[in-house]
Amino acid sequence: MCLIAWNWQPGQDSPLLLVANRDEFYARPTAALHWWADAPILAGRDLQAGGTWLGISRTGRLAALTNYRAPETMRNDAPSRGELVSSFLRGDLCAGDYLHQLQSHSALYNPFNLLVYDGNMLMGLQSRDARIVTMAPGIGAVSNADFHTPWPKLSQLQTGLRGLLAQGAAGDSQLLALLQDRSPAAEADLPATGVALELERALSATFVAMPGYGTRASSVVRYEKDEVSFLEHSFDDTGCANTSFQSWQFLLSNK
Repeated sequence: MCLIAWNWQPGQDSPLLLVANRDEFYARPTAALHWWADAPILAGRDLQAGGTWLGISRTGRLAALTNYRAPETMRNDAPSRGELVSSFLRGDLCAGDYLHQLQSHSALYNPFNLLVYDGNMLMGLQSRDARIVTMAPGIGAVSNADFHTPWPKLSQLQTGLRGLLAQGAAGDSQLLALLQDRSPAAEADLPATGVALELERALSATFVAMPGYGTRASSVVRYEKDEVSFLEHSFDDTGCANTSFQSWQFLLSNK
């Protein structure tokens, strides 16, 4: 994942709404959203390393991950960050315990931000400084920097989400439209993350479309009382929607 936004309303009938875009190389083999055969997990799957970027479990656990953009720190021998998502979904530790357990060895991985929800708490870990973040109620977001860093596309997505919710118009089609905005940020607003200016500009759009790399999936996850819905819209290497549109809705099972 490269961009995630959410509306967190603990104690409400609709406690969590999450929207996200996954940006990745088109050549990296991927399975679309499905129920895994080897675990009670609903997620897409990275067929190269076996993990995932966003998923939920039958009991309602959720985890999502973004990479922290720091090209000078990348190590080819680091373990896959996608295993952090699937490990949380397979387990039964509460969000805080899982993140505290991970905190001590998060530096083994290339930099990441991990968001987890255990049905009660929404929390995150940013590995750059091994800091655990408890999410406050309301709208939040993360991209390829620390949680809530106001990159242009993050601020734009938060503003759009807030506007739809205020209008009572946050339907799936409206949320997907927010995720498919291809407008790059103004040059003066671009972050400086150690990549060339042309690449920085291309990556500043909510929906990324570049030769060989771009947004491969847009996702919407809703929690409503004892029910969860999860839809994923996939895109091909031209940036056009392909035939993969997956949508699941199910009742939460007891742990």
